[in-house]
Amino acid sequence: METLFVTGGAGFIGANFVLDWIRETGGRVVTLDQLTYAGNRHNLDDVADDPRHVFIHGDIRDRALVDATFARYRPDAVVHFAAESHVDRSIHGPAAFIETNVVGTFTLLEAARAYWMGCGASERARFRFLHVSTDEVYGSLGAHEPPFTERSPYAPNSPYAASKAASDHWVRAYHHTYGLPTVTTNCSNNFGPYQFPEKLIPLVICNGLKGEALPVYGDGQNVRDWLYVGDHCEALRVVLERGRVGETYNIGGDCERSNLAVVHTVCALLDELRPHAAIGDRRALVRFVSDRPGHDRRYAIDAGKIRAELGWRPRETFEGAMKKTVAWYLAHEDWVAGVISGEYRDWVERHYQRERAGL
Repeated sequence: METLFVTGGAGFIGANFVLDWIRETGGRVVTLDQLTYAGNRHNLDDVADDPRHVFIHGDIRDRALVDATFARYRPDAVVHFAAESHVDRSIHGPAAFIETNVVGTFTLLEAARAYWMGCGASERARFRFLHVSTDEVYGSLGAHEPPFTERSPYAPNSPYAASKAASDHWVRAYHHTYGLPTVTTNCSNNFGPYQFPEKLIPLVICNGLKGEALPVYGDGQNVRDWLYVGDHCEALRVVLERGRVGETYNIGGDCERSNLAVVHTVCALLDELRPHAAIGDRRALVRFVSDRPGHDRRYAIDAGKIRAELGWRPRETFEGAMKKTVAWYLAHEDWVAGVISGEYRDWVERHYQRERAGL
C-alpha cells in the first residue's frame, strides 16, 4: 500500500500508528484530525518535515473535505481512529460521542464508498477500510467468564461503548450491503507514549510525579486486558496486509490486571526511576473515589483468531512495556506540561470533585 488515509492521526493510538507506519513501511500517510482537546500536532513532530506525511486539519463530518482528500491523494486504504473515547466524558456529555463516533463514521463510510466505486478494477481490489474499535462494545465479564471472542454478543454499557458499537454496525452494514472492503478490529486497553493524561496510566504518572492524589474508582478491582500501543500498531499493519475482508479481529495483550495493580506498578516504577524523599512511597497517594455509573467490572480479549490466521501476538511483556511508558513520560515532561494545562486541567478538577462528592 502506497498511501494511507488516517483519521484521528494526531491522537494517542493514531499518532503512534502514523509514526510506526512511516518508520516500518516507508509509505505515505495523509492524516486528518480535528485537533480536539486530545489531538495534538506535537505528537507528529517526528514527521513534521517528512514528505511522506501530509497533515490536514479538519472534521470527518465535513463531507466536502473528506471527498476532496480522497480525490487528491487517492489512498489505498483508510484507517479510521477518529473518535471520542473517554468513558467519563461520555457519561457527562454523550452528544459529542454520537456526532463523532456515529455521524462521523457514517460520513466517512459514504465518502469511502463513493471513492471506491469510482476506482479502477485494480484500485478497487486493493482498497481497504480498517475500522479501529474497542472491546468495550462487548460489555462486562464476570470474574470467571471466558474472554471475549469475535462471536461475543454486543452489550455496550456506557454511552461511549454504545457509540462505538453503533459505528461497528455501520461498518459491517456497508460491507454486506455495498461490498465495501471493510475490516474491523476490537482492541483492549492501550497504554504507551502520547496518551492523553485523562486516562488511568498517564494520570497516575503525572500526579505521582507531583505528589498529588492518585484517584482510583471504587475498590480498584475492575480488571482490564492491557495492550502496549506498539504491539497494537503492529497488529493493525498485519490486519491491513493480510486480514480477510468483512472480518473482525480482536487484538489483546493477554494481560489482565486490576486497576489497583496497574496503579501500584506505576507507583513502583516512579519510585525507582524518579525517587522523591518528600513524596516517599507513592502507593500512599492512592485515594479511592466514588465509582462511576455503569462501571464495567472486567474486560478480557481472546486474540486467538488473529494469532491463528495472521500470526500476530504481542511482543512486549506488561512489565517491560510499562517501564518503557513511564520512562517516556519522564523524558517528555515538556509534552506533558503542554497537554495538562487549560481546558484539560479544569475538566479533571471538576470531574474528580464531582466523583468524590458521589455525584
